[in-house]
Amino acid sequence: MEEVLQYLFAGMTSGAIYAIIALGFTMLYNATELINFAQGEFVMLGALSFVSLWKGCHLPLLLAFAITVAGMALLGMVFERLAIRTVRRPHPIVLVIITVGMSILLRGMAMLGWGKDSYAAPSFSKHPPFQIAGASLLPQSLWILGIVLIIVLGLQVFFKRTLTGKAMQACAINKRAAWLLGIPSERMVLFAFAISAAMGAVAGMIIAPITMCSYDMGTLLGLKGFCAAMLGGLGSSVGAVVGGFLLGILESLATGYFSSSLKDAMAFLLLLLILYVRPSGILGAKTVHRF
Repeated sequence: MEEVLQYLFAGMTSGAIYAIIALGFTMLYNATELINFAQGEFVMLGALSFVSLWKGCHLPLLLAFAITVAGMALLGMVFERLAIRTVRRPHPIVLVIITVGMSILLRGMAMLGWGKDSYAAPSFSKHPPFQIAGASLLPQSLWILGIVLIIVLGLQVFFKRTLTGKAMQACAINKRAAWLLGIPSERMVLFAFAISAAMGAVAGMIIAPITMCSYDMGTLLGLKGFCAAMLGGLGSSVGAVVGGFLLGILESLATGYFSSSLKDAMAFLLLLLILYVRPSGILGAKTVHRF
């Protein structure tokens, strides 16, 4: 029982991070029908920038957190304006290739800026691990789960209570109808890129104290976040959260009871299984009509 509980704690921590990354994929897909394969690099840049500001420049934790989120959101907007909006024939395959190219570019820039060394950050608080039924729960895990809960609730309030959130939802449902109603669809797409990049940065910052940060950490995290989004149902915010936690818990159980070599393979095995059984994902719509 202690082992199961320990694996569940570890799985929930990883799953929360996958959930945030999956939410970034889902939000951008809803607004643009685009899969941004550079999302993992925003996670990586968020982690490295946060460590540099917090430990390198000795800024307060909250200030470093806020600057990193704002910086990654701005970078996401620049990416949309310079690389996505300027495409004359925005075919989906062309846009996906652009995001892959941006991923390679950001990874190379990070390698030049931070080198190939790995960086670590301390936990957000110095409280000792909590002992629950013989299992240890790290304080950073509680920080991660709390931040994820705040983000999920904040997104719900944003989309349900704010005019900008409702406008983004309208553009996701029908861009032409939203344009006829006077909603600036291009601005909504810009906001979607900013929010998606900011959520990637948050994922990178909260994972920094529990893993080593390096220029190549984003590729695998981005792929796992994409797998979580597909598992839950691409286009469903609730599905992204469910898929993230499901992936994290199953990944932890497979590592503990079978082999650590299955940790990274589990995400892709689950993806193949869900695509075979239910291609739309656990909570995804069976049929999706785009206008």
